[in-house]
Amino acid sequence: MKTTLLMKRILLLAGVLVMLTAARVVFGQTPEGVITYEVKINMHRRLPPERAEMKSMIPEFRVIKQQLFFRGTESLYKPLIEDEEEDMQSNNGGMRMVIKQPNIEIYLNQPDAQVITKQEFFGKEYLITDTLKMSPWKFGTETKTISGYECRQAYYTDTDPRGQKVEVTAWFTDKLRPFLGPDRYFSLPGAVLAVDINNGERVTLAKTIELRELKKNEFKVPSGGIKTTQTEFRKIMDEQMKKMGGSNGIIIRN
Repeated sequence: MKTTLLMKRILLLAGVLVMLTAARVVFGQTPEGVITYEVKINMHRRLPPERAEMKSMIPEFRVIKQQLFFRGTESLYKPLIEDEEEDMQSNNGGMRMVIKQPNIEIYLNQPDAQVITKQEFFGKEYLITDTLKMSPWKFGTETKTISGYECRQAYYTDTDPRGQKVEVTAWFTDKLRPFLGPDRYFSLPGAVLAVDINNGERVTLAKTIELRELKKNEFKVPSGGIKTTQTEFRKIMDEQMKKMGGSNGIIIRN
């Protein structure tokens, strides 16, 4: 059993390296550019059952903007600076709800299959190094046009770190280079222009696509912060959120 699993992992890694090499050769001349996404989050659906009473204190939906900068075989996904923390006072006073958008930057280096994430969490900055992982994508037959690009459908079902089922549907175009996408959805043979998590719980949609030369201050590889792994950082987050009484980015303050 262990030998079979090891062989599967080796074959998967070999496949990733072959695809990355092909992408570098075929799309080496792809223009630089930036994709601006609108992310719509259903805040009520993200609440655990034991916090259902919080629905009366927060709006059902929250919309934020993210940008994906790309050049050569690199990409950088980060928040649009105009987004600010939302702070809402409940009608009965005493308690206020703070909806904070984490400051997260995700950098991908395709040839090295390296992913670097810089994230601020409770006043500290962490630098998380990981490797590119291939999601178990399946391809559908449907197509749709997003921001002028014809896109194909891809999907898979997975579980999150807490063991909850996650259904992912993405739409990607082969008119832009592969291994390009928002968040960590960058393992498809094209650029991902839309992602739907759990049928509307979180929807990411490309609103504008600019093929242009990037400015010097737009693309900086994340650096600094406390170096850690994705597994260790998840433990840090879970422990801190339990202490603060928050859930899914919602923090309760008295």
